[in-house]
Amino acid sequence: MQLLSFLNEHIEMLSLLWLFPVTFLFHDFEEILTVEKWALKHGDRVRQSLPGFARRAFQSSLRMNTFHFAKDVLWVYSIIVLVTMLAVFFDFYLLFLAALHLYFLHVFTHIGQTLYLKQYTPGVATAIFPVLPYSLYAYYRLLSDQIISTGDLLWSLGVMLVLVPIGIILLLKGRDQYVNT
Repeated sequence: MQLLSFLNEHIEMLSLLWLFPVTFLFHDFEEILTVEKWALKHGDRVRQSLPGFARRAFQSSLRMNTFHFAKDVLWVYSIIVLVTMLAVFFDFYLLFLAALHLYFLHVFTHIGQTLYLKQYTPGVATAIFPVLPYSLYAYYRLLSDQIISTGDLLWSLGVMLVLVPIGIILLLKGRDQYVNT
């Protein structure tokens, strides 16, 4: 509880909101710096371990270079900055929370990949720190300061569940297009 008290006293809400894009960049820098070399070294083994539908869906992801991956990161980062701006300047938290849900759940995809493959996977270290603690603390602060309600969390979860499949389809189509050309 002393840590929470310390954080509550020293982190203003605006700072907490802007830490979302900051922690995202920190996390994605780990991925950008490691993904191409890692995929070249482990891509074939990963492909063989995936079920057929996943192998087809993620084939281009395992053949991307650093430049193409960084372009994807830029798109996602732009969305995170936009939803953060909506929260900061207009007190509109629905899309911020939807992005925060995805960010939080993304931690467990990294942990799951690492456990499934029984090896380091790009992004797992920064998923555990700072992404996981930031996400948990952001939920705590937004709720405890009564900026959001549990109803807001549920609505934004619904928004995330609708938007994420669309985003994944667009992302994979884009990857297929520039990896296969």
